[in-house]
Amino acid sequence: MNERFFSLPAEKQQAIINAGYRVFSQNSYKNSPMSEIADAAGISKSLLFHYFRNKKELYMFLWDKCAEVTIEFLTEYNCYEQKNLFESMERGMRAKMEIIRLYPDMANFTIKAFYEKDAEISAAVQENYHKYFNLKADKTLLNLNPEQFIPGLDIPMMYHDMYWASEGYLWEMVQRGNVDMDEMEKGFVKLMNFWKSIYLRKE
Repeated sequence: MNERFFSLPAEKQQAIINAGYRVFSQNSYKNSPMSEIADAAGISKSLLFHYFRNKKELYMFLWDKCAEVTIEFLTEYNCYEQKNLFESMERGMRAKMEIIRLYPDMANFTIKAFYEKDAEISAAVQENYHKYFNLKADKTLLNLNPEQFIPGLDIPMMYHDMYWASEGYLWEMVQRGNVDMDEMEKGFVKLMNFWKSIYLRKE
C-alpha cells in the first residue's frame, strides 16, 4: 500500500474506507469494481490505484482495519480488563455501536468477507480471522473469575456460544439496513439477561 494514503486528511481516509466497505459488502469480491469504490469515495479510479496497488491490497487492508478498529475500541472501553464477563460484554456492545456509527458498513463487510469464496483472498481472510479471534478470546477469558458461573460450566464453550450468537444478531440487524441503535442495544441487553439466567451461579 502506498504510504501516501496515510498522509491524507482523516476525513478523506474514512471516506475511502467506508466506500470500500459499502461496495464490497454489497457484492462479491470479483464483482466489486475499483471504479465503483472510487466513485463512492469521490475520487478518481487512478487516484485509488495510487493509494492501493490492486483490489486485493485494498480488500485486505479493509479486513485488517476491522480487527484494528475493533481491538482499539474494545481496549478504549476497558473490555479486556473486566473480571465480570457481562460487564465486559456490555462495554463491548457500546464499543461496537460506536464503531457502527463511524463505519456503517464494516459489520456487513466483515461477515461478507468471512464467507467469501474467491480463492485469491479466502485463505488470507480465514488465517487472519482465526488469529484475531483467538487473541480476542484469550484476552477476554484471561481475567474472568470462574466462581461467578454455575459449577462445571465449560467457560470457553460458553464464550464461543455467546460470541457466535452476538455476531449472528449483529448480522441480522445490519441486513435490515438503517440500523436502529436503540433497538440494537435493547436486543443485546435482552440476550445478556437471558445468558445471565442460564450461566451465572445462583446466590
